[in-house]
Formats: sequence, structure tokens, C-alpha cells
Amino acid sequence: MQALYDLPAPAKLNLFLHITGRRADGYHLIESVFMLIDWCDTLHFECRADGAISRQDLGAPLPAADLSIRAAHALRAATGCRQGAHIGLLKRLPAQAGIGGGSSDAATTLLALNRLWGLGLSLSALEKIGVTLGADVPFFVRGRNARVAGIGEIITPLAHGQLPPACFAVVKPAAGLETKAIFSSPLLKRASGSATISGFAAADFGRDGDCYQDADFCRNDLQPVAQALCPEVTQAIEWLRARGLQGRMTGSGSAVFAQIPQAPDLGHVGDLGAAPEGWQVRVCENLMLHPLAGWAADED
Repeated sequence: MQALYDLPAPAKLNLFLHITGRRADGYHLIESVFMLIDWCDTLHFECRADGAISRQDLGAPLPAADLSIRAAHALRAATGCRQGAHIGLLKRLPAQAGIGGGSSDAATTLLALNRLWGLGLSLSALEKIGVTLGADVPFFVRGRNARVAGIGEIITPLAHGQLPPACFAVVKPAAGLETKAIFSSPLLKRASGSATISGFAAADFGRDGDCYQDADFCRNDLQPVAQALCPEVTQAIEWLRARGLQGRMTGSGSAVFAQIPQAPDLGHVGDLGAAPEGWQVRVCENLMLHPLAGWAADED
């Protein structure tokens, strides 16, 4: 095997995000439900005989040490592998959106190079490498919609059907938000009560076409801080509200989302009307599994 082409790196939405505490090392503890959606970056991988790691940007230019490059180097450092790779990356997912684009690129890189280089690492081994790159990377490596806790490394897959098929409008305003700015804000409340299974079930995700019937439980604790730092977050929520949609923030960036009816009148971006210049609006469906699920064994 010398190459792997057209591999997706899907985005995710946080159906809720509670901040439950903070570790001594400064990392925040969270509880959330992460859901995969069909908005994806695309990556291509080719072996390099000279052992180098390189990347070609097939869209907008990216930083030299983006997460796909860092993931490739981390995988080699963890295994002692001396093989090289050339990565082609078509970036569609916006940065500073809170939908996990960079982390997903890193996870797809770990899964792809594990196969391309014949390393045979398990999912758990790849997750241990992934968490050194970013708290969301293990979720994308695991590849299943899940409850996520700790700093993002405690992953509990959801039962089949717990998040039924649904359609979402995802809105990324022109302005972005840095995760560090939100988590370092003195306005951030860091003591949400721990979510319970009964509380999660009471939210009735997906039932009767409503993704979040319990508005309090399904809150994002980062949203008030984000709205204070970035007025466009509020503008995006109001833009959705003007269309009869209940929007909320996902993750720690500036993107917001709302469930939309699976009906012809709200089935594509054009039905939502014109957005302000520089905004990205995408109609997405949720995924039951990551497209690369099964690319690594569950156990060592």
C-alpha cells in the first residue's frame, strides 16, 4: 500500500457542553455529547521513500505545523517508525469555529498513517497519542457519537439510535474565537453540576424532531463568555431565530447551530436566505459513525 486518497475528516457538534471543574494543570473538565456531522475536510496520503513528512494545501494556505503534520510526527515518535508521508489537505471546515476541524484532521491522519505504514496500533493506542495533540482528537479517533468527559479523553459511545438521523443548520460568522480566550476568561463559570444519565435522557435528543427540548440541560457553558467576546455569536443566534430556529453555540468557537426540519422548505442553504458577507452557512446531517470507523482494532 503506497497511497490513500479522499479520506474524510468530519466535523462535530456539541449537543451540550458543561464545565464541571478545573485540574491543577489548568485543563478544564467537561461533560458533553459530541455528534459527528457530514461537513468534512478531505485528506490524501502518499508514502515518501526519503522518510520526510510534507503537506500540500489544496485550498487555503495553512500554518506550517498544522495538526495533520503534528499528528504524523507524533505517530512516528511514539512508534519509532521511520517512514515518510506526503499529505494533501483540502480544508473546508472553518478555523476557530468549535466544530473540531483541526482535531478531526489529526485523527484522520493517525488512522490513515497507522494503516499506510502498517503499524497495527489499536484505537486505544492511537487515542493516547491523539490526546497529546488536542482534547477532541480521541473522540474523532474512536469515531462514534459519544458522551465525553474529563478533558475530552473519557469517551462513552452512545447506544445505537440514541441520536436519530437529523438535519442541522450550522452558521460560522466571519469572526472566529480562540479556545484559550474563552477558557481564560474570568467570566467563565467552572462549576456546573455533573450531568446524569437521567438528565441526559430527559433532554429527549432527536425525539419529535426536537434536538433539545430541555434548554437548561442542553446549554453550552461557554456561550455567555463567547457572546461577550464576540458579538457575532449573538448575531448568528439571532439570524437563526429570525428563521424560526433555536440556535446555540457548539464547542469553544464562534459557530452556532440549530436543528431544522427534514422537509423541502428547509433542506438546503438557499432556503435559509442570505447570510451576512463572510459568514459560512451549511446544512448538515448527523453521522451514525465516522467514515473511517473500523480502521483500527478496538483492543491491543
